[in-house]
Amino acid sequence: MTLTVAIIGRPNVGKSTLFNRLVGKRLALVDDTPGVTRDRRVGAARIGDLRFDVIDTAGLEEVFDDSLEARMRQQTELAVSESDVTLLVIDARAGLTPMDEHFANWLRSASASVILVANKCEGTAGMDGLLGAFRLGLGEPMAVSAEHGEGMGDLYQALKPYVEEISDRDSGLGNIDDGEGELDPTRPIQMAIVGRPNVGKSTLVNRLIGEDRMLTGPEAGITRDAISIDWTYGDRPLRLVDTAGLRRRARVSDKVERLSGADSLRSIRFAQVVVLVLDADDMLEKQDLTIARQTIDEGRALIVVANKWDAVRNKEEALERLHDRVTKSLPQVRGVPVVTLSARTGQNIHRLMSAVFAIYETWNKRIPTAQLNEWLHHMTEAHPPPLVSGRRIQLRYATQIKSRPPTIAIWTSRPEALPDAYTRYLANGLRDDFDLPGIPLRLQLRRGKNPYAPKSSKRRR
Repeated sequence: MTLTVAIIGRPNVGKSTLFNRLVGKRLALVDDTPGVTRDRRVGAARIGDLRFDVIDTAGLEEVFDDSLEARMRQQTELAVSESDVTLLVIDARAGLTPMDEHFANWLRSASASVILVANKCEGTAGMDGLLGAFRLGLGEPMAVSAEHGEGMGDLYQALKPYVEEISDRDSGLGNIDDGEGELDPTRPIQMAIVGRPNVGKSTLVNRLIGEDRMLTGPEAGITRDAISIDWTYGDRPLRLVDTAGLRRRARVSDKVERLSGADSLRSIRFAQVVVLVLDADDMLEKQDLTIARQTIDEGRALIVVANKWDAVRNKEEALERLHDRVTKSLPQVRGVPVVTLSARTGQNIHRLMSAVFAIYETWNKRIPTAQLNEWLHHMTEAHPPPLVSGRRIQLRYATQIKSRPPTIAIWTSRPEALPDAYTRYLANGLRDDFDLPGIPLRLQLRRGKNPYAPKSSKRRR
């Protein structure tokens, strides 16, 4: 068991900056704009030899209606209830506010273990706010600067007793894993949910994991950070990443949205399977195709999902139109899986997961070299390479040099002269003959060594 620490506080006090400092990476979006963080994010934190999980939360606001701010507050309350220790962060430079006092009182009533953190204490500008924090009645405030890394030693001493308590509790349980054979070495499948704003990505994530983990609502662009969630479907571990909606670059003027878009693209690069979510009433716009092509260019396995399918009237006609558009617009990944579902009702969720596991296996496929060269021989016999300067281009040897995605190297006498049409002929043959539908394929043409070419003589010393 690992200690869990929640970071809470009013908007713009530096919670996400402290989160990034503790995890050692810029995982959470940071900006001077209040309220950038909305969903809670979990990360593996470290101070010296202390290891614990840390939760970044949205800024606390005293709102109790059906608004977005109220839903953000509920997510923060869940984070506090799931944690062992809560870091209440205040802005020492701005001084103590009534909102800080209100949430300090709430934490006392919640019976939480609270450590008071006065952030932005670099220099002397935060001294008045640091001394004023004693009024909260939560013990001595800890002076830190999350941006500059100051005060981490004091935070280490404050958290150490809680980490040791968790360790002592676990040591009484004895050894749970008696043998190496019982451990599952399978790494989680990295699965990113991407798409335009307001197509139902967060609703789909909540339906998959079976809880209201992500903020949802009628407002477009609720999700800003790319939130990673460890999850198991059946006996398969997955790491699910919900991302911010991606709009056309020309329409993005807000700095926070630009940061969110960059975070979403980064999630695509680190994913293995990318689920492109479409609105069934407005399928495969230009921006959808842009996201799909970015996924393919990164070499990721792609699945197209038409969400809100329960609201479509003529389903047969809509599905035929979608398949036709995918085939014409994405010819470089012929056979991309298309799944229709409703994230709101859970309709066809099992079909999505079956498609995820199937395309993941295809994306990892390896072809023996002997089979590849036999295939290459049949392909060149059926359709010989063209003549260049009166001599036919020779394709001598093929082998798979990489999977994820499958990458095939072919040694040839004139790689620069082989037409693109013949390369497409080979790629389509690979898909058909080795059952590789819907994934990116990479063919690398390499020049073979000429045994009759004179060898370069080494320089004499």
